[in-house]
Amino acid sequence: MGRMPGTLAIVEVTRARPGRDEYHAYVQVLNGRLLAVARELGWEARRFAAEDLGSAALLEQTAGADAIVLAGGEDIAPERYGVARGYPGEGPHAERADAAQIALVHRAIARRTPLLGICRGLQIVNVALGGTLVPDLGPDAAHVNAAAPAHERMHRHAVALAPMTSLGDLFGADELAVQSAHHQAVDVLAPGLQVAAVADDGVVEAIEHRSAPVLAVQWHPEDPAAPSGQLATLLEGLALAAAEGSFVRRALAA
Repeated sequence: MGRMPGTLAIVEVTRARPGRDEYHAYVQVLNGRLLAVARELGWEARRFAAEDLGSAALLEQTAGADAIVLAGGEDIAPERYGVARGYPGEGPHAERADAAQIALVHRAIARRTPLLGICRGLQIVNVALGGTLVPDLGPDAAHVNAAAPAHERMHRHAVALAPMTSLGDLFGADELAVQSAHHQAVDVLAPGLQVAAVADDGVVEAIEHRSAPVLAVQWHPEDPAAPSGQLATLLEGLALAAAEGSFVRRALAA
């Protein structure tokens, strides 16, 4: 990729999850691979923990980033999208991280800073812009191996990429095999966003902004078992967005 990549802020939820060692260890595997692949591609990448920093410090410390990745993690506090607590599968929340990452999405769009969301990151983008979530897809949804240990919860399935989207153009394909581990999904899509991929059961698996360089996937391209090159393709698109304002090169009109 030459010298195209610049500074990348990888924004995770937290650096510590007391009493949740197994889950935290696997999140560190995912975020560590995200950091490693970004650096291999030439990014000057750093990790920032939104829950630990809070909104003001996160915004200050990421102000100079050329691009942002919102990584996976805890469910968003349901009151942010009009749902009561106590839904099936609910776990701990990270409300400072919710607020900080939502503020970061608003700033990224205002400044046209390229942003890639992964899993929770997709949900943050949708909720930040006024969308809602299905709080639990139910026990029959094929998007997570819920009863398995944390490191075995990924479920491999296909997603169909929507035509005329940056995501579809980026991969040059109609379908991808992906690794998922989510029990929530987009319900009402926020204004300004469009669906970029869906699963066979109709669950939204990717979204992108109609005018800003923001793209988010519900799956985990950073999982060690994800198809080879999938994460690199997304990070290369992010680098192009940082350099040229779009995840893909658009042909000039004649």
